[in-house]
Amino acid sequence: MICSATATLSSTLSKNSGSDRFYLISGSAHVALAQDIANSLGINLIPTIRKQFADGEIYVQIQESIRGGDVYLIQPTCHPVNDRLMELMIMIDACRRASARQITAVLPYYGYARADRKAAGRESITAKLVANLLAEAGSDRVIAVDLHSAQVQGFFDIPLDHIYGSPVLVDYIRNKQLSNVVVVSPDVGGVARARGFAKKLNDAPLAIVDKRRQAHNCAEVMNVIGDVRGKTAILVDDMIDTAGTITEAAKLLRQEGAKQVFACATHAVLSPPAIERLASGCLEEVIVTNTIPIPDEKRFPQLTVISIADFLGEAIFRIHTESSISSLFC
Repeated sequence: MICSATATLSSTLSKNSGSDRFYLISGSAHVALAQDIANSLGINLIPTIRKQFADGEIYVQIQESIRGGDVYLIQPTCHPVNDRLMELMIMIDACRRASARQITAVLPYYGYARADRKAAGRESITAKLVANLLAEAGSDRVIAVDLHSAQVQGFFDIPLDHIYGSPVLVDYIRNKQLSNVVVVSPDVGGVARARGFAKKLNDAPLAIVDKRRQAHNCAEVMNVIGDVRGKTAILVDDMIDTAGTITEAAKLLRQEGAKQVFACATHAVLSPPAIERLASGCLEEVIVTNTIPIPDEKRFPQLTVISIADFLGEAIFRIHTESSISSLFC
């Protein structure tokens, strides 16, 4: 269960020197999430001016003094990814030039993380490139939620706090009081994530879907490793993009005798044709967090969106007060 200390933020800061120099600034990607985080911390967002010129150039101006302060910039680098990323770089630069003492980039969703190694020749490792850009722009620290792979943490030359979205998802699944649960990884690469999820669900059994990927955003599911017959299967992944992996895995689990199939993911990217696939009836429920804004046109009856704002607010509070964040995952 997620512990709550954010209610004590105001009293804690008031006892410390520089207590009036804690600032939260939102980019344009997900203002609603930033506002919810600010509410959980009991502070106001710093007003900014953001506009885009006719040729696509982005302009950012901080509307209040942040001199000598600790600034937390909230910006998931979701669609349109390049605009969101560039806006974040400009925000970091604006804060640096405004003499902020420390700048922390908070990325609820870290775009470009899927290219984290060279699978073939003459490829860019964009996960490392973005890490370099964040540091070069002037960020002192990064908070990221559910990176696509753990190795991305090693790409940073500045402190990185890697926060997992699984605690809020586990709490939701626990409250549903499902019986005979088996946690399923949709591919071999996600086994560690699924194992951790299963451990939090009273050491539920684990199964793995063996998948052969033919190309980007195209997956061919082969078979299931583990027993799912007559059980409630919980598919766990870090993101749902085109939903090919999740839906093919769900169909296979049903063929193998699973009684019910649920899907849990931190990031709801939901690129076409994800909605059609997820709403086709192969899943009882698709449970995601709000690290990425989900407009009305991307919502469907089986979709459940859980807020991660209090969880992120707790992480920001602990980092700002130099407390441990490890207990967040108990």
